[in-house]
Amino acid sequence: MKNRSLVAINDLSRDEIFRVLDLAEEFEKNPIQRIMEGKVVATLFFEPSTRTRLSFESAVNKLGGRVIGFSEASTSSVSKGETLKDTILTVANYSDLIVMRHPVEGSARYASEVSPVPIVNAGDGANQHPTQTLLDLYSIRKTQGKLDNLKIVMVGDLKYGRTVHSLLMAMSQFNASFTFISPAELRMPLEYKMYLDELGLNYEEHTDLAENIKDADIVYMTRVQRERFSDPMEYEKVKNAYILKNYMLEGTKPNMRVLHPLPRVNEINTDVDESPMAYYFTQALNGVYTRMAIMALILGLKK
Repeated sequence: MKNRSLVAINDLSRDEIFRVLDLAEEFEKNPIQRIMEGKVVATLFFEPSTRTRLSFESAVNKLGGRVIGFSEASTSSVSKGETLKDTILTVANYSDLIVMRHPVEGSARYASEVSPVPIVNAGDGANQHPTQTLLDLYSIRKTQGKLDNLKIVMVGDLKYGRTVHSLLMAMSQFNASFTFISPAELRMPLEYKMYLDELGLNYEEHTDLAENIKDADIVYMTRVQRERFSDPMEYEKVKNAYILKNYMLEGTKPNMRVLHPLPRVNEINTDVDESPMAYYFTQALNGVYTRMAIMALILGLKK
């Protein structure tokens, strides 16, 4: 991974995924290591972010590096009309690695093609979010003891949800089976279902939540994203389509865990928070260790 950009989860081989997860485990045991002293990471967030941006910054700080950048496009020269290419080429002069979130699909790939320093995709539109996927894989392995042969239930916005798209691509390397639960308007796009068909992996599509999580190993809840809808009325129709409540967890497998990339709105009732099956806040913490591993490997500070 040294000096390589991370744009999509399928940029990584199965062995490289395991190396990231193993190194994240090492960092969890010993998180304060000053191996990034003298290194500068630029965080360019053209879209709002809390967990992703702050966990990257926390990871850099724990490793002794420095962070520069902006948290919204309005505070950058983009507001003056600067192109993405010019922004990347300029910021690359000041940094060793660029972490970028952008609303346009394909923007991260484009940035990686013009940048002289590695680009880490922190989300490009409804396309991919590979560092979220790696922390999801880390969370799944920690809670299940393995990645192979698991049943993954994905709930909510499966059309625009970049986190579920990336996770599907990753878990397909581990012989997962999938259940997709969504309103008709937010179904998993055909291209991802065709991808699973080509691999011979099983998936089902349903609209009912409570009846289709009983045999799940992982229930991956997602927020219906207001920002992806051009028509506010369409958002209002589906925003409360699924709300996971504590009583729905009765009769599920004891190893089952509920994940969510956050932020949540109301798709997980707060009564779930006290359940031992709720893992989403620890999942967010796992993002720090995973992103430490990603940056250390890309910068060649760990092998």
